[in-house]
Amino acid sequence: VQLQASGGGLVQAGGSLRLSCAASGSISSINFMGWYRQAPGNQRELVAGFTGGGSVNYADSVKGRFTIARDNAKNTLYLQMNSLKPEDTNVYYCAARIRVVGKGGIFDYWGQGTQVTVSS
Repeated sequence: VQLQASGGGLVQAGGSLRLSCAASGSISSINFMGWYRQAPGNQRELVAGFTGGGSVNYADSVKGRFTIARDNAKNTLYLQMNSLKPEDTNVYYCAARIRVVGKGGIFDYWGQGTQVTVSS
């Protein structure tokens, strides 16, 4: 199983970016998918995520500006980021909790990270 993230880049404050994360491999089911970010020296924090029950959680700092979406047929997760601020500058990681075909149990997977830089 792999998670491939894309869509980061450099944008001016107030601009928008859209991140994508595609899960591939022998996937039986996905219990959780979400986006995290981590600045150097800081802990990784949840930005937005779908829980197993389908509800969505957002970090307070991004509510009203970021929207998470999921295409179950494509096992793909999106993060639409609007009204970006310099403090949103970070490496963004997608994560998923996946039940893998042929393996007992559920495993956590991380994408490779994509850099988002917001200039003032």
